[in-house]
Amino acid sequence: MKTMKKIRNDELEPEIIDWPVYMRRAIDLAGNAINTSPNPRVGCVLVRNQEIVGEGWHVALGEAHAEVMALRRAGDRAKSSIAFVSLEPCSHTGRTGPCSYALINAGVSQVVIASIDPNPEVAGKGIEKLIAAGIPVTQLTDFDSLARAVTPGYFKRREQGIPYVRCKLAMSLDGRTALANGESKWISGGQSRSDVQRLRAESSAVITGIETVLADDPSLNVRLDDLNLQQEDLARNEKALSKQPLRVILDSQLRTPDVAKILALPGEVKIFSIAPPDTAKNPASNVEYIQAAASGKRVSLHCVLESLASDFACTEVLVEAGATLSTAFIQAGLVDELIVYIAPKLLGSDARSLLNIAGIESMSDSLNFEITDLRQIGSDIRVVLKPA
Repeated sequence: MKTMKKIRNDELEPEIIDWPVYMRRAIDLAGNAINTSPNPRVGCVLVRNQEIVGEGWHVALGEAHAEVMALRRAGDRAKSSIAFVSLEPCSHTGRTGPCSYALINAGVSQVVIASIDPNPEVAGKGIEKLIAAGIPVTQLTDFDSLARAVTPGYFKRREQGIPYVRCKLAMSLDGRTALANGESKWISGGQSRSDVQRLRAESSAVITGIETVLADDPSLNVRLDDLNLQQEDLARNEKALSKQPLRVILDSQLRTPDVAKILALPGEVKIFSIAPPDTAKNPASNVEYIQAAASGKRVSLHCVLESLASDFACTEVLVEAGATLSTAFIQAGLVDELIVYIAPKLLGSDARSLLNIAGIESMSDSLNFEITDLRQIGSDIRVVLKPA
């Protein structure tokens, strides 16, 4: 039986030299989706005679997959086309039918993928079905990392059993997050806060700690009016944005007040504690208490992430917390991405520090990061960093 061919960009023959252009387009299309959790973000481009005849991307859970959308848009022109897909076409029936069969039935001549699906229900089976139907499959291996980067939580949940973790921080130029009296509104500007709304919308869950709930009484919901999206973007992500991400409180001793705003808003709330759930107050219908393993006197962060992945199918989570919990996530090596908003103001040495990292006595002990993105948002600077 024939197998999938793997090609690097520097191995491309002249007649397929344009393939990277179409694959990059498919990956860009995948990024149109704000939130497809627990599914991956996927894009598809159909090309016939060097002309794009159909494009598609997976918009939201339960909606048509990228290949199906592209096939619908191409119509009869899909026959004999080459399908460029950012992820291996699925081979199983879930909420929608198998995309590999859709491509076979449409009569595409070839399928080119960027990455293999890590889902055990797929994991090469889609490729096998296409090849068995006489459709050659090629992987452009240089695009594997880009395809993974557009949907990192999907890969991390499938491969490591925990979600992809982003930690959001906002600080002044001198690394402070609030005045000594606790006042912190607003360090960052309006455009930065709108950007944070986008981060929330992309997330399956937003995590905070009990100290933040008691001190700030945050909402941690997605507010569509503050998302600052174009009408077209709002419309195509309407289904994904109709559901709030889980709001997660790490509350070891069950101190969350009944009147906390985070409990009263639409959407589900999960409160992780080391205390048994039956000792909790009578929760509202949208609130669930979960007993997690302990790490000292606190909830085990790794246990929480495992539960969010396995019990609630979370792929990407956002930590919005104070210095103590943010530090705990970072020092535990559980943060995949730091997103830091730097406001052009000074709060002084009496103000509260960004993190509570202690015990570093030499430069060799420092926690090192690499900057992956740096841009100005309004009057602020946003820096995206990953552990080095």
